[in-house]
Amino acid sequence: MRIAIIGAGNVGGGLAGAATAAGHDVVLSASTPASAQETAAKTGATAAGGNAEAVRGADIVVLAVPGSIAADVAAELGDALDGTVVIDATNPLNATYSDLTTSGESAAEALQARVPGARVVKALNTVFASRYGNTAENGRPLDALVAGDDEDAKAAVSALIGSIGFNAVDAGSLRMARTLEEIAFLNISLNARNGWTWQSAFQLVGPTSKAA
Repeated sequence: MRIAIIGAGNVGGGLAGAATAAGHDVVLSASTPASAQETAAKTGATAAGGNAEAVRGADIVVLAVPGSIAADVAAELGDALDGTVVIDATNPLNATYSDLTTSGESAAEALQARVPGARVVKALNTVFASRYGNTAENGRPLDALVAGDDEDAKAAVSALIGSIGFNAVDAGSLRMARTLEEIAFLNISLNARNGWTWQSAFQLVGPTSKAA
């Protein structure tokens, strides 16, 4: 798949490296061309001159920017995202990381409203970027929760997630993004409060296959 990643920080860079290693064609854009070029050189991705160039022809666009600007970044692309699968990998943290900025609606739902022509999927926000190159625990792949209203879009995102080593779990409609963002906030808070090493992740246990 051709994957466009907007953002070259820990999430964008980590995903670029993992997706490139999995054989995907990855194009990366960042706040400055120099940042995109530096991260692309480290990960094997291709640097784009800007966001519009990066998303052109992409099968999946990943928003790996701060949650506070994700909707604005997507809105600036406008019609360029029509029909495109857009992964919202962000979390709407406030400036002090003490709470989320949302209430009653997820950031992903707000994003979908800003770019109604896109097919928004909430994913990769519940797994720390530090695990993108270490996707298993105790011999089992870590679970990556996926939420969205478009079944084909979720299937494409799940295929990408599976290709880099995670177990994609369909969490339901985009409404469930509210829960995914709270799960991510819990994990962030646990690490910050307890001085953990930002490696913790959630894993479903017990029977998770359909009953016969």
